[in-house]
Amino acid sequence: MKLILSTSNTMSGGPSVIRRPFFEKSNTELTSSLRANFTAHQPSPTTSRPSYTTWTTKTDSALYIPTHAPSPLTEPRESYDITVKLFYLPNIPADRRCAQTREAIELVLKELGTCSIDLLIVSFPGISFDADDQDSDFDDDPPSPPSATQSTSEDTAGDSLDAQVPPEDIETMMTTWRTLENLQAEGLVSKLGIAEFGVTRLSKFLEQTKIKPSVNQINVRDCCVVPKPLILYAKQQQIELLTHNDCTNILPRGTLRQILGSGENGSGVLAGEGNEDGLRGDVEPQWVVKYTAVVKDRGVVESKGYFAVAELREP
Repeated sequence: MKLILSTSNTMSGGPSVIRRPFFEKSNTELTSSLRANFTAHQPSPTTSRPSYTTWTTKTDSALYIPTHAPSPLTEPRESYDITVKLFYLPNIPADRRCAQTREAIELVLKELGTCSIDLLIVSFPGISFDADDQDSDFDDDPPSPPSATQSTSEDTAGDSLDAQVPPEDIETMMTTWRTLENLQAEGLVSKLGIAEFGVTRLSKFLEQTKIKPSVNQINVRDCCVVPKPLILYAKQQQIELLTHNDCTNILPRGTLRQILGSGENGSGVLAGEGNEDGLRGDVEPQWVVKYTAVVKDRGVVESKGYFAVAELREP
């Protein structure tokens, strides 16, 4: 069974939406916004946890968590800059990405009530930019284990897992990129972008593209400075460099099970102790998409949110 999780518009100002500092990791923003939206859709508190069937919607093809209604933009399409970032998750076969990409775009277009987006950025699993080592793009050394001081809480689990996922080869990325080029040719997307590409990987990538990325997002972490070689190369290739604070593995499997589970911080969708009526099976996250709609002339974010899709494999 397909599970479609949504945060709704986190800019709506509802009392259940938790505002987060600018510098906070986006997997914390994602998980807290999902929990807030789940709580907002559940019936008023009773002596027992409400059944998940009272605040979710099941169709022939999917279970929507929670029941979801689109929140169309209020002004004409040309008033907005719409940016979408699609996270391909680790250990998911790359041959699924064509269908996944189109599904993600369709969900966002339906949510915003529009027919196109301005910028689509894709995040490939296992790629983490290292500002101190520009030639580490294709390093074959095994990842270093997390330090003793590294956080292992559920909402930051994506950070510790990023380094444990080997990066994909350029050929696999290019197969995915062809799908994105087709989306641009169809007019669904105006510009394409990538994330976490250093000079070495970017140069090899550009050799095979028909449509070059317009944007390269970089997580500079604590140094707050983009290395000069990358700045110069991006300028030469007319690629805009943007910074971000997203985790590559934005929704680890354990985190998702905790969100959907029957524990103290869970929503009770999955069966567990004291919740025999929940769903049973193994939950595997497939992809996550983040969308932002900014009113151009005011610089105001009118709509921002996430969709996450997972597969539930029944025992």
